[in-house]
Amino acid sequence: MKKITLLAALICVANLAAQQPYYNDVNLTLTGQELYDELQDKLSDFNESYIYGDVPESFIVSDVNPNNNNEVLLVYGFNDSDGDCTTDRTRNINEFGGNVCEYNREHVFPRSRAMPPMGDANNSSSGIVADPHNLRPSDVQRNGTRGSKLFGNGSGNSGDVSSGNWYPGDEWKGDVARIAMYMYVRYGDRCLPEFTGTGPMQGDTEMLQLFLNWNVEDPVSEVEEQRNPHYETVYGNRNPFIDNPVLATIIWGGPQAEDIWGLLSIDDIETTTFSMYPNPADTFVSIATVQPIETIEVYDLTGKLLITSTGIQNQNRTTTIDTSSLSEGIYLISINNTVKKLIVQ
Repeated sequence: MKKITLLAALICVANLAAQQPYYNDVNLTLTGQELYDELQDKLSDFNESYIYGDVPESFIVSDVNPNNNNEVLLVYGFNDSDGDCTTDRTRNINEFGGNVCEYNREHVFPRSRAMPPMGDANNSSSGIVADPHNLRPSDVQRNGTRGSKLFGNGSGNSGDVSSGNWYPGDEWKGDVARIAMYMYVRYGDRCLPEFTGTGPMQGDTEMLQLFLNWNVEDPVSEVEEQRNPHYETVYGNRNPFIDNPVLATIIWGGPQAEDIWGLLSIDDIETTTFSMYPNPADTFVSIATVQPIETIEVYDLTGKLLITSTGIQNQNRTTTIDTSSLSEGIYLISINNTVKKLIVQ
């Protein structure tokens, strides 16, 4: 009973971290598909009266340049001083339109790549085609150059990469990844990540490793942070992966992303001294203690016991735990009354 209480307390502490009130009715102790389902249900509550024609007015709030409130930031943009407006990173908020050197609405997850396609977008359109979490300001011509190309890996500024794919640029790849994750959770199989990106899947999930990597490599930006409060007000929901990128790790695995809420910041409680290596682990983890112990137990973050191993009695007081059967994610190693975190990649 003492051990169960200890683990329950640790998991509870992990989920009492500061977070937006929007998620107060979401069970953040869940992992994998269960957390996916929980978030999908949460995101399904939105303002059905929000239309495509509302987006330009939203942009001047949600995508305003934090350093100049007369400008919006342009997705895929990178240079305001090269004399080529198609590469601009910023644009005057009043220059919305369809002409050269104006900005328009970019569907980051292209309309044509959803299954079935999202359909035409006009100012009275509602539903998926008007979902503002998928819409970003973009230079008109650069928007056309990207078209509906799949996202592919690259480096530096945005542009075409191998096999006719599109790299969004170092500044924007995290934004793109978190939008793709939102679209997959919000619309399910209609917006599978493979419909808009390239490369291998993460384990046996439907999430692309590309987007999980980008989510880590390009942390949440200031402009992303200002989008969620606005769209919670006018549209009714938020992008969870902007609020806390580590939700992607908890659902799909892969490299551990930034944990803004401290969901996984479980303080180690020690009565028995032991060390683990490597951590993050892959197929095994070596454990060394300063005293003999009888049992080693591995739990997931819900408190479910996954592995029980014979303790350490040998003279060197070391042993190896096989973690090859564990999915990528965060686990708890319990020895006596000491619990530590183990990351499996």
